[in-house]
Amino acid sequence: MFWLLLYDLADDYLERRPPLRSVHLALAKAAHASGALVYAGALDDPADRAVFVWHTDDPTVIEEFARHDPYVEEGLVTSWQVRRWNAVIGPDIEPPAG
Repeated sequence: MFWLLLYDLADDYLERRPPLRSVHLALAKAAHASGALVYAGALDDPADRAVFVWHTDDPTVIEEFARHDPYVEEGLVTSWQVRRWNAVIGPDIEPPAG
């Protein structure tokens, strides 16, 4: 299954992230190395949201990631949600029947 982790970012996210970025990136790199996190990045102009694409059968892995992310802990992320993504095109995706 594919999932999206969606972050809403604080207005001053870019100014506040430098001291937290290395820990945030280490957490993301570990999730990627495990095979669960496929893609991650912030939207630009404006930098108001971030999107993480996950491939896992267990959404609690994603929730745990968010709860331990320093961007969430320190308020750079104002809200977050995990949504199942019904991907139909892309690598490792079975085409829909019919």
